[in-house]
Amino acid sequence: MPDQPAPEIELLRAAYAAFNARVIDTALALMAPDVTWPKAFKGGSALGHEGVRAYWTEQWSEINPHVEPVTFHPEEAGRILVEVHQVVRDLAGAVLADEHVGHRFTIAQGLIQAMEVCPLPSSGHTA
Repeated sequence: MPDQPAPEIELLRAAYAAFNARVIDTALALMAPDVTWPKAFKGGSALGHEGVRAYWTEQWSEINPHVEPVTFHPEEAGRILVEVHQVVRDLAGAVLADEHVGHRFTIAQGLIQAMEVCPLPSSGHTA
């Protein structure tokens, strides 16, 4: 029997796909109403669906990020560390950043409760 991805990993894959396609409503449907999301390029946090919508709308008016999950590392208490390959371009298409970073998600009741940007384990991929 082939290994099937855990529902949490499928949830996160769907969230990344919606983010990269700029389909905010699809991404928000995968998040708890009181989700906490880091404002990675501004500082602070966005709270709730409308906070995330406002942050992403502002972000996409200034930069063009594309984030692909590479590996998923389940952790304790409903948390998953995702290694992502992140390429950020300016609106003219020039690459501003091309790096591997960590995203730690907290998942409860089948929805994303929180995300934080974190270091990758030292045994992880180096760009």
